[in-house]
Amino acid sequence: MLAFQGPQKHPILPHYSSPVSSISTNPNSNSLSIRPSVNQSIQSLCLRNNLKQALQLLYKEPNPTQHTYELLILSCSRQNSLSDAGIVHRRLIHDGFDQDPFLATKLIDMYSQLDSLERARLVFDRIRKRTVFVWNALFRALSLKGNGEEVLELYRRMNAVGVRSDRFTYTYVLKACVVGEGLSLGLGKGREIHAQILRHGYESHVHIMTTLVDMYSRLGCVDDACFVFNEMTERSVVSWSAMIACYVKNGMSLEALELFREMMVESDDVLPNSVTMVSVLQACTSLAALEQGKLLHAYVLRKGLDTVLPVTSALVTMYARCGDLELGRRVFDQMVRRDVVSWNSMISSYGSHGFGRKAIDLFNEMVSSGTKPSLISFVSVLGACSHEGLIEEGKSLFESIRKEHGMFPSVEHHACLVDILGRANRLDEAAQIIADMRIEPGPKVWGSLLGSCRIHCNVEFAERAFKRLTQLEAKNAGNYVLMAEIYAEAGMWDQVKRVKTLLETRGIQKLSGCSWIEVKRKIYSFMSADELNTQNEQIHALLLKLSAEMKEMGYVPQTKVVLYHLEDEEKERIVLGHSEKLALAYGLINNSRGKIIRITKNLRLCEDCHSFTKFISKFVSREILVRDVNRIHYFRDGVCSCHDYW
Repeated sequence: MLAFQGPQKHPILPHYSSPVSSISTNPNSNSLSIRPSVNQSIQSLCLRNNLKQALQLLYKEPNPTQHTYELLILSCSRQNSLSDAGIVHRRLIHDGFDQDPFLATKLIDMYSQLDSLERARLVFDRIRKRTVFVWNALFRALSLKGNGEEVLELYRRMNAVGVRSDRFTYTYVLKACVVGEGLSLGLGKGREIHAQILRHGYESHVHIMTTLVDMYSRLGCVDDACFVFNEMTERSVVSWSAMIACYVKNGMSLEALELFREMMVESDDVLPNSVTMVSVLQACTSLAALEQGKLLHAYVLRKGLDTVLPVTSALVTMYARCGDLELGRRVFDQMVRRDVVSWNSMISSYGSHGFGRKAIDLFNEMVSSGTKPSLISFVSVLGACSHEGLIEEGKSLFESIRKEHGMFPSVEHHACLVDILGRANRLDEAAQIIADMRIEPGPKVWGSLLGSCRIHCNVEFAERAFKRLTQLEAKNAGNYVLMAEIYAEAGMWDQVKRVKTLLETRGIQKLSGCSWIEVKRKIYSFMSADELNTQNEQIHALLLKLSAEMKEMGYVPQTKVVLYHLEDEEKERIVLGHSEKLALAYGLINNSRGKIIRITKNLRLCEDCHSFTKFISKFVSREILVRDVNRIHYFRDGVCSCHDYW
């Protein structure tokens, strides 16, 4: 039980200008002396952030008011003082205010901000009259700490005792569906709450409906998010931003850009904010839409958003991943201030272009500047080492995470180290790293090993990795495809058939290859064997012509990527229909001569497309940039920037 500590000596307090509470006659003067009450003095000290003096004066006040306690609680939060919070709380209980619902909400908020969730729960458990505000205060505290399941259980109890939800309740419990349970359970709870929102007439409340959009987005339910958004009678900039972010997060960047255009045209009274711009820039990044990204950069400058760190970091990433590393670096250099995210953006950009040593230099510059690297910083710089084959540098950086920076390497860092060693064909070392891990190797670690086995056609280690991956993520089609490719490379066609049968019997859908290209500020997408493009015949005719002519120069189609027993001619026809080749041909037909062709691919660039594009860059004298899921390939005069190491 909390007990109030008795009065302590305190220094003489100065007089403060405050409302009149008592008037006394000064015998040495004809004027009146105005003196504030102790309560008012405490309140004044709290407002002036003099918490220690306020607490000393508290011992002289026999009857603190509710407002006095409110200001003391807020002052403890601002001063980030848990010890002083305990003093206030003990006195509050002593004075019988512990059953005041208003002060209970303030106490719960205070303890949440002071990172003392147990004390917040204690306040909640002890109060007998729990208004919706008291429930909401605990919901908020638990949601901020990621305790979604507890929020949903308490919400069930709240409904059972008949306390009616308000708009804040719905906001917190919807967020709990995302941070709490698994996908299916969280979605089920979310749909139940959605139904309650409609039953109680909150469907016109912008904030609640926006939170619904965000919830469905995070659970991967784009159609549901879109339905809620379309049904909204009123939309704020937050609503538009949430739906745009939903599309971006779920790999629908074209739809995100289209919705942004709709927002700009149809909503004269709603202007994009920094959150909107970050999402739209991410959409441009995903599609390598450099020209549209430049237009957005101009808008950012006009609206003065270039001082917002997340926006400038997104600009750096956009330019770099769209292939213009020089412009990305220019934006980075012009930043007045930088946080760790800004540094990470530029380090990652160097890595994606294959400039591992520059990434390491920039990482060291960040540390020297006094910016503490985050765990993501190490993922970025280790990834850069992997792309350039910097083995010893990567191992040294990995060791420094613990020894020099006092952090513990995560699964992602181990996956990077395995990738560094595996790409260099040091698979024994990579396997030993996994065996020595103090934490459970996750899918990313085993996936890195399997990907390395694909590069070097190592069946033994691949089978070991594949076995664990089918246990950890049985529905990931990419693992099955990689294993089948390794078997095909080794000529083990019976095993190829077995893996493909596993895919079919388990009902796993293989991700189709898709590529995007920006031509005259418009984005065009291509699927493998695409028959819908209006220039389809022209595209295929050009590819056949180029293939035939390049064969005379030494080009040999890499048909081993086709996982079927077919005639060579049929295999050549299949690889010629890969989405990146279709996008490349479309770019050659429609882009002005001399302009760089920029293509984005949703999968790893296959060996044949890589070889084909190298020949094309020399054969037609064009610079071609292809960004696949791993890195950026810059083709010029028959040479790729990756030097065939990807």
